[in-house]
Amino acid sequence: MSGLLRATLTAVLGPTNTGKTHLAVERMCGHASGMMGFPLRLLAREVYDRVVKIKGANQVALITGEEKILPEGARYFLCTAESMPTDREVAFVGLDEAQTGADLERGHVFTDRLLHRRGYAETMILGSETLRPLIRRLLPDAEIVTRPRFSTLSYAGPKKLSRLPKRTAIVAFSAEDVYALAEMLRRHKGGAAVVMGGLSPRTRNAQVELYQSGEVDYLVATDAIGMGLNMDIAHVAFASLSKFDGHRHRRLSTAEMAQIAGRAGRYQKDGSFGMVQLGTEEVRGFEPEEIEAIENHVFPPLSQLVWRNARLDFATLPRLIGSLDERPTTPELFRAHDAVDLAVLKSLAQDPAVADRAKGHARMQRLWAACSLPDYRKTGPEQHARLVGRVFRHLTEGDGKLPGEWIAAEVANLDNVNGDIATIADRISAARTWTYVAHRGDWVEDTTLWAERTRALEDKLSDALHQRLTQRFVDRRTAVLLRDLKIRDRDFGVEIDGDGSVAVEGEVIGTLHGFRFKADPTARAGEKRLLLAAAERRLTGELAKRARLLAEAADGAFELAFDGDMPPRILWNGARIGSMVQGRDALNPKVELDRSLAALTAGDRALVRARLDAWFATQCEQQLGALVRVAALGGADGAVSPAARGLIVQLVENLGCLVRERVASQIAALDKTDRRMLTAAGVRIGAAHVFVKDVLRPEPTRWRLALWAVSRGVEAAPPPPPAGRVTIEVEATAPKDFYDVAGFWVIDGQAVRIDMVERLARAMHQKRDGRSAFIPDDMWVASVGMRREGFARLMRALGYRLKSVEGRTAFEWRGPRSDGQRPAARPLSEHSPFAVLAGMRRG
Repeated sequence: MSGLLRATLTAVLGPTNTGKTHLAVERMCGHASGMMGFPLRLLAREVYDRVVKIKGANQVALITGEEKILPEGARYFLCTAESMPTDREVAFVGLDEAQTGADLERGHVFTDRLLHRRGYAETMILGSETLRPLIRRLLPDAEIVTRPRFSTLSYAGPKKLSRLPKRTAIVAFSAEDVYALAEMLRRHKGGAAVVMGGLSPRTRNAQVELYQSGEVDYLVATDAIGMGLNMDIAHVAFASLSKFDGHRHRRLSTAEMAQIAGRAGRYQKDGSFGMVQLGTEEVRGFEPEEIEAIENHVFPPLSQLVWRNARLDFATLPRLIGSLDERPTTPELFRAHDAVDLAVLKSLAQDPAVADRAKGHARMQRLWAACSLPDYRKTGPEQHARLVGRVFRHLTEGDGKLPGEWIAAEVANLDNVNGDIATIADRISAARTWTYVAHRGDWVEDTTLWAERTRALEDKLSDALHQRLTQRFVDRRTAVLLRDLKIRDRDFGVEIDGDGSVAVEGEVIGTLHGFRFKADPTARAGEKRLLLAAAERRLTGELAKRARLLAEAADGAFELAFDGDMPPRILWNGARIGSMVQGRDALNPKVELDRSLAALTAGDRALVRARLDAWFATQCEQQLGALVRVAALGGADGAVSPAARGLIVQLVENLGCLVRERVASQIAALDKTDRRMLTAAGVRIGAAHVFVKDVLRPEPTRWRLALWAVSRGVEAAPPPPPAGRVTIEVEATAPKDFYDVAGFWVIDGQAVRIDMVERLARAMHQKRDGRSAFIPDDMWVASVGMRREGFARLMRALGYRLKSVEGRTAFEWRGPRSDGQRPAARPLSEHSPFAVLAGMRRG
C-alpha cells in the first residue's frame, strides 16, 4: 500500500479568518475516514454539526471529555485534542490551532499530536504563521502553505462604552469583568450576550443565538472566542490587555492580541479592533508596534513548544513521576511547569494510602487515568487531589467501579436551579466532572444511564443559566434615560455621530438618516414613543441645518432610486427625501416631499422643494433631453403633419419606445418632411419598433421606466434591465408594456433589445436577394444573445421562414404577417427545421 500511496503532511498557516478550518473539513470529507483535534469542545461541537450535515449522523462521532457521540461504524471523528483516539487508523488527521502547543498548561498535548498523530493518507496541521520555523525544524518533510486573511483588520482606537458600534464583542479576562461589562451594556445599549469558555455548549449556543439573531448587538466574552468560534462580529474591543494565566498576571503577547482581534470581520467583510474606555481614566492601550503587527499579521515566531514525555513507565509510582519529569533533548521543545494532572499525582504520592494501593502496572495506569480527571471547577491541585484520591480508592477496591450511590448523591446535590449566575455556573462546572466520569466505561457500571442523567442535569442547569444571563443583562431601555427624556426644562447635550447615532447625555436613543429618525430598535413600544418625542424636541435645530445644506447641495448629492419598487424615491446623500407621483403627463410627474420632512418649517420645506424641482428639471434634460425635444416638435404649430403629431403623442406617452404595429396607420400617413424632421429629432422607424435612439442607454432607460411606472400607477415592476445586456429573461409577473418601454421585444420567454433587432433586420435586408433562401451567419445568433429556438421565432416575427438547404438551416423572405400579429409560441418538433437550427453553434 505504501508503494502506491504516499501520505502527505501539510502545515496550513495564517492569521484568523483565512478559512483554514473550512479547508481541513473539506479535505477530511474527501477521504474515506478522518479525525480532527480542536482546542475547545465548543469548536469541536460546531464542526461536528457541520460534518453531520455533509456525511450524516451515523457516519460522524464527537468525542470530548464530557460528551461522546460514537455511532457504530463512525468514520469521521471530531474531538478535543486531549480526546483524540490513539487506537484508530484514519485516512486524514487534522490538528486545529496547533500554536496551542506553546500553552504552558495544555501545550504538551498539542505538541504530541503535532509530532506523532498521522493519517495514513493525509495529515494537516492548522495554525498561526508563528509556527513556521518550528515546523521547518521539527517536521522537515512538511509542506507549508500560507493562507492570507480574507478581509482587512484595522485599528479603530479607543471608544467609550456608549460609543461602541453595533456587532461589537468586548473581551475581558475574568468572569467578574465580563459580568460588569454586560451590566453596563444593558444600561447603555439595551443588552448583551455573554460567552465564556466555562459555559456548557447549550448555554453558549443560546447566548450566541441571542447575539446572532440581532436581539442584542453586543457580546461580552473571555478570550475563548479567539479560538475559532465563528460569529458575526464587526469590531472587537479589549477591556484589558493583560490577564492572569494561572501563574502570573502578564500582558498579552501580540500574537494573542491578534488571535482575539481576528474574530472581527467575516470572510470578505472587514473588521476592526480597539480598546473600550471605561470612566474618565485614560486606558493603557495598544503600542504602535503592536497595532502594526496585528494589522499586518506579523508576529515574533515561536522558538519552542511545550513537551511532556508520552512514553510513561508504570512500573512504580516514583518511576512514573520520573518518566513524566523527563526533559526533552530537542532544543525546540521544553518541559513547562507541572500541569494539573501531574501536580495532583505528586500530591497523591505523598499519601501513604494511595502509595500502598498504587502497586503493579494496571493500578498505576488507573491512578494516572484518575489524575487526568479535569479540574473543571478550578479548585487547584491540592483540593482537586482529594476528589481524585477518592476516585482512585473506589477504582482499586470491590469490582473496580465507582459506586452508583455516590455518583447519584453527587448528581442529586447539583440538581438545583436556584441561585445567582455564579452559583449556577459553578454547579455546571461540577456537573461537567460527572459527565466526564459517566463516559468512562471502565469507571462506571452503566455508562448509558449516567451519561443521560448527567447530560440532562447539565442541560437543565444550562437553560437556567441562560435565563439568568438574559434576565440580568438584556434590557431594552434604562429607567435613567426615560426619566431624562421626560424633563423638558433641562438643557440636554445632543450628539450625532458620523454613522447617524443620536445620543442624549451620552445615551444613544436612535439613529438619524437624512431627516428620518429611527428609535433604538431594542426599545419596547412604549419606550419608542418616548424616544420619538425626545428626538422631536432635541433635533429641530439639526433638521433645519440639514435643510439648508440640502438647498445648497450640488446635483451629485441627489439620485433617483428605482429598482422596481414603487414609488421611485429621491435620495440626498443616500437618505430618502422625496418621491415621484402622477403629474399632468408621463414626462412631468410631481415631486412629493417625504413625510420625514414634515417637522421642518414651511420656509425650510419651500427651500427643499425648490431645490428638488431644479434638480429634477436638470436631470430630465440630461437623461431624457432627446425625448423632451421630440415632444416639443409635436407641440410646435405646423411643424409636422397631424399624422406625425399623433405618432409623437403616443411615443411620448410610452416614454420613447413603441411597437410599430400599434402606430402603423400614422406611419403610413407620414410624408417626406415628417420623416426628415423625425429623423433629425432622433426618432427611428424600424421594421418592428419606433423609438428615440438616445434614450435607450441604461440610465435614461431607468429614468423612463420610473416615469412610466408613476404615470401608469404601477405598484411593482421588475428591476430595470442590467446594463450591457442584449437579451434578458422575461418575468411572467411583469406589468403590461414594461418590456416595450424598457426597449426590449418579447420573443419566446426572452426579450431582446430593439436597437439590436433593427440592426439585425438591416443586416438581413442587405443579405437577402429577393425571396431567395440564404444561410444565416452564426454571428447573428450571437449578436442578439438568444436561445436558438428564440432566434428562429424572432426571424419569423421579422417576416422570414425557415427552410432546409442541403441539410443546413436557411431563411427565406415572406414579408410581415398580414394580420399584423406576433407569432404564437409553439413547441419545437424534432422533425422541424427549428431542430436543425438548434444544432447551430452559439458565438
